[in-house]
Amino acid sequence: MDERERAADGEIHSVEYAVPGRGVTGNSASRILCAVAYPILLLAVVCVAASAVLLRWDPAWVSPFFLVGVIAYLALLERLIPYDRNWHPGRDEWRWYGIYFLLTMAGSGLAQLLVALAVGRISPEEPVLHLWAEIPGALLTGSLVSYAVHRLGHRNALLWRLHGVHHVPRKVNVANNGVNHVLDIVLAQSLVQLALAVVGFSRPAVLVAGLFVAAQGYFVHANIDVRIGPLNHLLASPEQHRLHHSTELSEAGHYGSDLSCWDHLFGSFTWHPGREPTAVGLYDPASFPGTGEILAAFLHPWRRSPAPRPGPRPGPE
Repeated sequence: MDERERAADGEIHSVEYAVPGRGVTGNSASRILCAVAYPILLLAVVCVAASAVLLRWDPAWVSPFFLVGVIAYLALLERLIPYDRNWHPGRDEWRWYGIYFLLTMAGSGLAQLLVALAVGRISPEEPVLHLWAEIPGALLTGSLVSYAVHRLGHRNALLWRLHGVHHVPRKVNVANNGVNHVLDIVLAQSLVQLALAVVGFSRPAVLVAGLFVAAQGYFVHANIDVRIGPLNHLLASPEQHRLHHSTELSEAGHYGSDLSCWDHLFGSFTWHPGREPTAVGLYDPASFPGTGEILAAFLHPWRRSPAPRPGPRPGPE
């Protein structure tokens, strides 16, 4: 089992990192921004997706420019309506996170290339079904595969050596969403892309689903005081993902970063209104190199001393 589960079983002791200063304490304008921030993001996804399909924009350009826009928007919100002011990245962290982000993007590109070489351009140019019927299928398929790979990354000893790199930071913010082992990204993205290609979803459907998934992936990791209420039972949110990074095993579920239906279906949904993590990160920080030790982090899976062994997580409380 991983260090979280070992701690829950009494094998090791928790190291707590206090995170005071949470929540928006500003005026009514701040509260309004908290309410409209997520609808604005979803509206942007719809507008860009519709324009890309109708105007036949090149996905090779649409996706990266859209992602940069999403990151910039969320980074601004982190300053205006932060969940925890202590989670803002420092100067050194921005440098480390920038390097990880470039490596993550390279890993994602490599995954798409590998899938293209393995299966060829089998996705049809035009949808076989009506596009707006095909998009939900592409989203559900990709989301399910992503959920399975993510959960396996917490259960399998070797995969945890890769995925655990992402859980090293003691903060959760939009900048460190890119803190990943490059092989973890290649594996996860390859399996998702392969599933979509094999099923045969058209390129427009994959593009639209991909824009939503990209926006959601950075949204849930943002250090913003945005709460989506009952929508948490359908969509993933920062509220849920902070629990995923929690050092408390009983609440550290939520393997979906776009939809929350799979967490409900497979018993890893732990959120309820008002539930917040006391601390985020690893129980045993010494079990992984620090975030700034980038080379050591990438060599970590091959080090001789064994990493904490992940195991099955018990069901939520």
